[in-house]
Parts: sequence; C-alpha cells; structure tokens
Amino acid sequence: MKKLIFFLLLAALPGAASAAVGCDLNDPDRDVARLFPGSTGYKTRYLSIKGSGGQLLLERVEKRLGDKFKGLYETMDVPYTLYDIYKGKEVIGYIHGVNQKGEYGGIQVFLALERGGTIKAFYIQKLTSRAAKDLRSKKFGTQFERLTLKDFERYSPGKPVSAPLKLEAPAKAGKDFQAVLRAVKKNLILMDEFVFSKKEK
Repeated sequence: MKKLIFFLLLAALPGAASAAVGCDLNDPDRDVARLFPGSTGYKTRYLSIKGSGGQLLLERVEKRLGDKFKGLYETMDVPYTLYDIYKGKEVIGYIHGVNQKGEYGGIQVFLALERGGTIKAFYIQKLTSRAAKDLRSKKFGTQFERLTLKDFERYSPGKPVSAPLKLEAPAKAGKDFQAVLRAVKKNLILMDEFVFSKKEK
C-alpha cells in the first residue's frame, strides 16, 4: 500500500507526466541489429523541441505537419530518443520513434532512416487496435520503404483522401491508419529539424 501511495504521489509531481511519454526502443541492441544488419554499434541522443528551438520550432513543426500539437505526447519538453547507427566510425543511419494518440491508446511508430532521410524500415512497437496484426504486418510496413518527407508534403492529418502515394489501409484500421500516417510525417519532420537540416559533423 505504501508503494502504491508513493507512485501516486510521484505521478502528481510537475513534469512526471511528460517524463513518461518518451519513445525508446524496448531492446535497442536487438532492434538495431535487425533494422541495420552489418552495423557495429549505436549512440543514443535525447532531444526536445524546447531544447532545440522552443516555441518558434514548435510553430514551424506544426505548420509543416498541418496540425497542432496536443496532449501529453506532444508537449514542447517531450524527450525524443535518437539512435545514431554506426559502421565503424561512420554514421550509416538513424532510428527515431514518436508517440501518437490512436483510437484506443498510444501508438509508438519507429522509422529506420538512411543518412539522407529515406525510410529504410517502418516499425510499430506499441499498438492497441482492432487492426494491430495488419498494421504490424510486413505487407503494410513495406509500403513506407524508400519514402521521404517529400512524399508526405501533400498529406494533411485527418483527411483520409490525402494519404501519400495511395498507401493502402488495412480493412479494419479506421482512425488508426490516419494516426500512423500522422506519426510517420511527424517523425520525418522532427528528424529533418533535429538532424537533416543541420550539418552533421
């Protein structure tokens, strides 16, 4: 009982809620080896909109996304975990995930990206959905391979007819298909702001 009271008090502390909505790989060693065969290691960075540009960056990201950030998943101080993937001393790509509100709960969408920003692999880690099996299927995931942020420029969250490149939604996905598309575009925009628009040393 004492432990329960402690955790309830901890959850009530300022900042506790936002600290819980980061998006980390459950098993980085396994996932890096699976998504980047031939890689020799990785480094982890923690970024946030607040620390990378604050309100001006938030407004720019929202404009590019075509939607406002809202809820605990999208506050300015939400930590974003970026995995720099190495082969020897060279960075060969990145893995980055975002949290997205779905119809029945949170969705964690990870992208494995090549150095230029092209999607190498698409991976859903957490998902509660009637179409969970189909959204996690290889058939659905491979549709995102080789896409870039440019492919999502005409996509606007909440508009079913604007799915980029005629991506096919699983039959029972409903709102969760749109949530996944929003997460992918948000992920690509954040990576462009955090990494690709800056000169990497």
